[in-house]
This record gives sequence, structure tokens and C-alpha cells, in this order.
Amino acid sequence: MKTVLGYINKFILFFIPETRGFGFKRFLYRTQGYKIGANVRICSSARIYGPGNIEIDDNVWIGPEVMIISSSLIKIEKNTGLGPRTYVATGTHNVGDIKGTMLGTGINKDVIIEEGCWFGPNITVLPGVTIGKMCIIAAGAVVTKDIDPYTMVGGIPARIIRSLK
Repeated sequence: MKTVLGYINKFILFFIPETRGFGFKRFLYRTQGYKIGANVRICSSARIYGPGNIEIDDNVWIGPEVMIISSSLIKIEKNTGLGPRTYVATGTHNVGDIKGTMLGTGINKDVIIEEGCWFGPNITVLPGVTIGKMCIIAAGAVVTKDIDPYTMVGGIPARIIRSLK
């Protein structure tokens, strides 16, 4: 059912201005079974997909062209901002465990983004990552492993730039 509602919602979202109608957008995503908190602002060009559990707490900003794809759990805690073209997904594959292909068996790994984080544009968060509270992820970073709270990271793969304590 989430898939059918997702297609209908995608069509409707096309007609809503990018940074308007946030209450209606929250309603549309809630109809798909996602947990969307109060004052969550999702831009119309953002895409949220998947049969997994998606939990977005209060006061979260999801910028233009963000893509969130969940086959397990994605939790975004309160007061977090995801910059334009952020990509967050829970699905990946084992490497080479199927004969004749390197694309192995599909697996799911939860992603947790703790409260107060700020993401620049063009961030990729890979499956199985937990980003601690009050982190800054610099533009263009690829987050491949857990990030400690109060840390600024950047680069490919993301490395510590400095502590924010």
C-alpha cells in the first residue's frame, strides 16, 4: 500500500510549491505510514521511499532534492537540517556472494541521525551509520561510518575536521 500511496503523493507533490504547504506534505507522508513530527518542513522535490520505517522528529528541515530510501529504519531526530541533494539509504549488498556477479545478496542496515545535526549540500549517508547529536556534515561528504556527537566531518570518506565541544 505504501507504494501506491507513494506514487499518488509524488504526483500531488509536483504541484505544490517547493517551500510551501508543509502541513499538507506532512499529511501526505503520514498516509504512507511514516512517522512525521510537528513542524517538519519537507521540500516538494524531496523524495521519501521504501517499505521500511521512517521516523522524522519535530522541527526537521528536508531540503530540495533530498532522497531518503528505507528498507529498514531511518530515524532523523529533532532540530536537524538536511541540505539539498542529501542521500540517505538503508539498503546495500554483500559483495560477491552470488556466483557470476559482484552484486551479492541484499541486506538492510538502519541509519540514525541524532538531534541537532546540520548537513550541507550533496551529502551521502551509507547504510548502517549513526551520526551523533549536534554534528555538522560538510558539503559533498560521504559518511561511511559512525560519527561521534559534537563533531564536524567532511570529505570522501568523511573524516573529522574538528570537535564542536
